Amino acid sequence: MLKTRILTALVLLPLMLAALFVFPSPLWAAFSWLIVGVALWEFSRMAGLAGPMQWGYLAVSSAIAGLAWLQGWTLPLVAQLGVLAFWLVLAPLWLARRWRLTHQPAAMVLGWAMLFPCWFAFIELRPTPADGYALLAIMGLVWVADVAAYFSGRTFGKRKLAPAISPGKSWAGVYGALVAVVAYVVLVTQLGWINVSLPLWGLVPLALAMTMVSVEGDLLESWFKRAAGVKDSSALLPGHGGVYDRIDSLIAVLAVTNALMALSRTFI
Repeated sequence: MLKTRILTALVLLPLMLAALFVFPSPLWAAFSWLIVGVALWEFSRMAGLAGPMQWGYLAVSSAIAGLAWLQGWTLPLVAQLGVLAFWLVLAPLWLARRWRLTHQPAAMVLGWAMLFPCWFAFIELRPTPADGYALLAIMGLVWVADVAAYFSGRTFGKRKLAPAISPGKSWAGVYGALVAVVAYVVLVTQLGWINVSLPLWGLVPLALAMTMVSVEGDLLESWFKRAAGVKDSSALLPGHGGVYDRIDSLIAVLAVTNALMALSRTFI
């Protein structure tokens, strides 16, 4: 399984880097929607949508994305506040209460609430190919946390993080992710990939908080899969499951990062 995961990653990573640093803005927006749209399809399957309702939902979602791009829409401030409220309040409550996706209209709204902010973040955090390093630094944080959690959890994991949601995750994985992220932030700061007006002593706590948001995004998708009785969101990516399985943490981190940056531009 690990070998398959690595081989798939070796194919996907160059594709992602090429898109990030080469694609012009319209093509990047389309490429980003392809990623997010497939994840939305996988989410809709776990939510029990099927047939005309599912494809109508995906068609309407794609039409909204296309119109948003053509009109140059961005998320208003109130929507960004809603993003923070969702990921910092509602999502932890969802995990604590372990609600199920039993009401399809509500599930469709939930899909939009999670995935549209992620798509807007892909676009707004990378307006041109020259801005690719800033977005790569954010995505890299999630990837580093994910890899560190995987190996530290396998090596030292005994105390389970959330056994009723994801039995394979442990607190050792979380601690390993936090340690790795600190080292990663120091590195990318030295490389100049992060262009924010925060000293390192302020940036590190923010990165650690984002690591916990990353864990939260991972756990939320794990609960959706557990409630739906499936192991993976799909089988599109050998060794990895589905696209949603690969970007579950990114969905949360990119949305929260973009919301915080929007608020900082407004109030600072």
